[in-house]
Amino acid sequence: MIQAIGLTSIARKEQPPALDNVSFEAHAGRVTALLGAPGAGKTTALRLMLELQRGRGVTYFRGRPLHRIPHPAHEVGVLLGDVPGHPGRSVRGHLRMLCAASGVPARRADEVLEAVGLVSLRDERLGTLSRGMDRRLGLACALLPDPHTLVLDDPARGLAAGERRWLYDMLREHAAQGGTVLCSTADPKEATRFADHVVTLDCGRVVADQRAADFARTRLRPRVVVRSPHAARLSVLLAQRARSAQRSVEVVREGGNRLCVYGSTCAEVGETAFRNGIVVHQLAEEIGDMGPGAGTGAEASAAPGFPPSPAAIDVQSGHDAEPEAAAAPEPEGVAVPGSGAEPGASVSASDSDLQPEPSTPVPDPGTEREASTSASDSGAEPEPSTPAPDSDPQPEPSNSAPAPESAPAASPLPQPIHKTPHGGVPQAAPPHHPTTPRPSFVTLPPPVLVRPAPTPLRPVRYELRRAAGVATGYIVGACVLAVSALAAVVLARIGHTPQPRLLAAWPVELPLPPAALGAGLLGALAFGDEFRHPALAVDRGTVPRRLGLLTAKLFVASLTALALAVLTVGCTAEVLYLVYGSELVALPEDWPALTAGWLALVTGCAWAGVLAAGVFRSTTAGLAAVVAVPLLVVPVVHKVSEGPSARGPAPFAGRLRDGLPLRWPFGGEQHLEALLRLLAQPVGGAMALSVLALLCAYAFTGLRSRVR
Repeated sequence: MIQAIGLTSIARKEQPPALDNVSFEAHAGRVTALLGAPGAGKTTALRLMLELQRGRGVTYFRGRPLHRIPHPAHEVGVLLGDVPGHPGRSVRGHLRMLCAASGVPARRADEVLEAVGLVSLRDERLGTLSRGMDRRLGLACALLPDPHTLVLDDPARGLAAGERRWLYDMLREHAAQGGTVLCSTADPKEATRFADHVVTLDCGRVVADQRAADFARTRLRPRVVVRSPHAARLSVLLAQRARSAQRSVEVVREGGNRLCVYGSTCAEVGETAFRNGIVVHQLAEEIGDMGPGAGTGAEASAAPGFPPSPAAIDVQSGHDAEPEAAAAPEPEGVAVPGSGAEPGASVSASDSDLQPEPSTPVPDPGTEREASTSASDSGAEPEPSTPAPDSDPQPEPSNSAPAPESAPAASPLPQPIHKTPHGGVPQAAPPHHPTTPRPSFVTLPPPVLVRPAPTPLRPVRYELRRAAGVATGYIVGACVLAVSALAAVVLARIGHTPQPRLLAAWPVELPLPPAALGAGLLGALAFGDEFRHPALAVDRGTVPRRLGLLTAKLFVASLTALALAVLTVGCTAEVLYLVYGSELVALPEDWPALTAGWLALVTGCAWAGVLAAGVFRSTTAGLAAVVAVPLLVVPVVHKVSEGPSARGPAPFAGRLRDGLPLRWPFGGEQHLEALLRLLAQPVGGAMALSVLALLCAYAFTGLRSRVR
């Protein structure tokens, strides 16, 4: 279960906080709806619960806060906003990358795709998916590591009625298997249909925390819709019966032969029509908004995600009645003769009696009731009422358990709020939550029975799939090779360029060669592109954004930079050989030191891009940090190195050899001297200082986020 205690956001300047001391619970085996108008604080509450936003309060997931859970993705599946992924990545590649991040087998991606119905679209790009397919993929990402808890932020926004029904069936199926589901929504009717418990937020505060049945009874207004050719006469009879029983019943005529009766039930209306010989073409229970004129059948059926009004059945002919083609006109109140009531007003002798009492119809074996009741369940077909007039047609809260004391005796509520999640065996519900099983047409992916032990290679596998899953890296590499080859040919034609710089396609006028800039860009994309299109569902994923993920990114960036450096030299050498012959591609005498310096320069640029993008969370900032090294740091290092020094002229390696009693094994002083020679160069020293400074900044930001 989820326990949110005292969630409070940090207020900005003099404005009130978006969330103020919000506390609620979401129990296992239920679907809990977080209801509120736009701006009520639903998204802020979810972000505070997932520790994605700074604030006060604590949230426990099965007794532990999120930062105390070793693998959060195995506990909580999250979908906030759109699907977090690069639009150029394929559906299957995106899920396989998340499999590597979550530590589940790669075949799990195919299982989840089959469960959400995206097998035929597994090779499509994320940017080409429709809204409904995007929501399905988001649910697949949340279900991928087989979490116990699902936290979804308005997942049905913008979906058609069929897609909404499928999505809510999946959520109820997950709850039926013992999971916890917390889902935000802005539609109260929707919350009544898919949720078992509703937590209402208003202006950042909890204003109601109640069962869906109680919410529908208090927030939404049940009504009985009647269609009859004698609507005027039936309205007068209903008002007279309400006055005689001293009950608050409101009858509103909505034009034609349609009546809306508030405060009564199908049983009472049908009995009145039966006793007075009035033909009824439709008799159905609906849930409307507050007020007699809001939420009519036409408006409800046109609303997104709201199922159409129950089909009326003509008892005499046995065929479906024709639905209304246009919206009903403004409701006209039915004035009761002799009562002095105004049109549309309630007819009651006692305003305190708001709930209808069950009535016992008089048996009449020779006549059958001319009415049919149809449940307002989404997608359910209307069923004709039983012909026995002495049976009470009021819906019971449960097939086996009696109605609780807090529930009304005859509650005209839609059926979905009284049944278990689709497809599952009816769970043992609390006493206040009666259930009714219903067949299912959705299946969840199979559970993950065996999880591989976490290994240091898991972040590396994730990073390899992330880097190789999009064409950006290949495009950047091809552009670097083409620009380097062209620049080498032009420099060889112009002349006055040393051979080492010619092989690297590094003009004297440019601060960095194309290969170094390309490596820096790929390194910046490793973090910056992930912040633009997050690969993980939440920032606190199974791949930690600390040492493990940083090491994997630096390792993969180093491999990419080394491959790019080697390919650049090989490509330029081959092009120069084909154009000018072999005199320009001869190896220089000090080629080992030059090779080491070249590889170190390209790798350092890649590392600087990774660290800068991780610190500033931007690809542009990462690339700017790479370019700033030769433009800003190199002049400073060059000026410091050319200044007067009090040190002796003896080299540092010689002083180490003479000062230490033991000799360096295997000529280690020579390698150390070569390394120091590289660092003594302005570019090498500047790159080393920049990488060290960025590494310290990354560690500082990581520790700060960890402390808060």
